[in-house]
Amino acid sequence: MSPLTRALTYAGLIVCSLVFAAPFFWLVTSALKRPEQLMAYPIEWIPRPFMWSNFREAWEFRPFPLYLRNTLTIAVLTTIGSMLSSSLVAYGLTRIDWPGRRVLFIAIISTMMLPYQVVMVPLFTLFVKLGWIDTFKPLIVPSFFLSAFYVYLLRRFFQAIPKDLSEAAHLDGASEFGIYWRVIMPLARPAIATVGLFAFIGAWNDFVGPLIYLVNETNYTLALGLAMFQGQYGTYWHYLMAVSTLVTLPIVVLFFFTQRTFIQGIALTGLKA
Repeated sequence: MSPLTRALTYAGLIVCSLVFAAPFFWLVTSALKRPEQLMAYPIEWIPRPFMWSNFREAWEFRPFPLYLRNTLTIAVLTTIGSMLSSSLVAYGLTRIDWPGRRVLFIAIISTMMLPYQVVMVPLFTLFVKLGWIDTFKPLIVPSFFLSAFYVYLLRRFFQAIPKDLSEAAHLDGASEFGIYWRVIMPLARPAIATVGLFAFIGAWNDFVGPLIYLVNETNYTLALGLAMFQGQYGTYWHYLMAVSTLVTLPIVVLFFFTQRTFIQGIALTGLKA
């Protein structure tokens, strides 16, 4: 690559980065403005003065520490369930030879074509009969029964791991679960981390699920707490922007520290032995 081409490439990437960063910049600056500055025209990009008190007042507007604890509980357990269940199914479909596994894999993948709106009512009816409404169970338990997308992602990665490793472990007397846990899982760390990141972000940002299944405010998540800034007679935009910034920052920090593993996991899932 010539120096001119490289310079143009980096310039294009910088421009694209600025375009994608503009909404986040607007979110942060709006969180530091007074209410009248948010609707000012022409637009005031830089708040004067910086209203740092918006973050404290917004956080105390509702019991957000409780919402944070609920969200972390759901997100962490969902992440664990997604990584364990999907990796076990992907291992069984990839590393163990048994009749009908391709048909089962096609059936699992076909469920990705069903939008959530199709299964929303049947799932709600099921959870009502189980007595799980207004609990975290409808948001956590399904993650322990695999996700079609995660199975597909991990299956592609497991296919790239040489089967000689499994055969060598078999000769040493390892069981299938022992091979899965001690051989495959350490080698599949990038893909497992990618699945965990997807699952955590999905649970952290989930709004429809908690809206459907949670009734008592003590069980609310951060997504439902954000919606409470919007009322019938107005919206606390400065508070909404402040808490939105606080809710977004953990995801940004998490991706910043895991981006190398995340990109590696996505890239390697395209390989096949």
